[in-house]
Amino acid sequence: QVQLVESGGGVVQAGGSLRLSCAASGITFSSYTMRWYRQAPGKERELVASITIPGGSTNYADPVKGRFTISRDNDKNTVRLQMNSLKPEDTAMYSCNAHYLFYKYWGQGTQVTVSS
Repeated sequence: QVQLVESGGGVVQAGGSLRLSCAASGITFSSYTMRWYRQAPGKERELVASITIPGGSTNYADPVKGRFTISRDNDKNTVRLQMNSLKPEDTAMYSCNAHYLFYKYWGQGTQVTVSS
């Protein structure tokens, strides 16, 4: 059974930091491209960051470039999202996604709320 379990969300003041984690099980983690998405109320889901295999190439959405960092630990089957200099507009449900060929899995998400 495949599971992606996110953690690390919470409430933080603008300018603060949070680190999200996504622990994967039931997949060969090192084969999967991992992505973080977010969805704010009333808005479409948007891609925040991705990290590929095997070289770990990363990509970021323009609104988070320079503030967020995605990383992966293939030994621990975990992908993380370090979020610094948070802004109220970063408030959303953050979900991780694992993708390999036609296999795609989602976690349940973790809520991030940034107060002004």
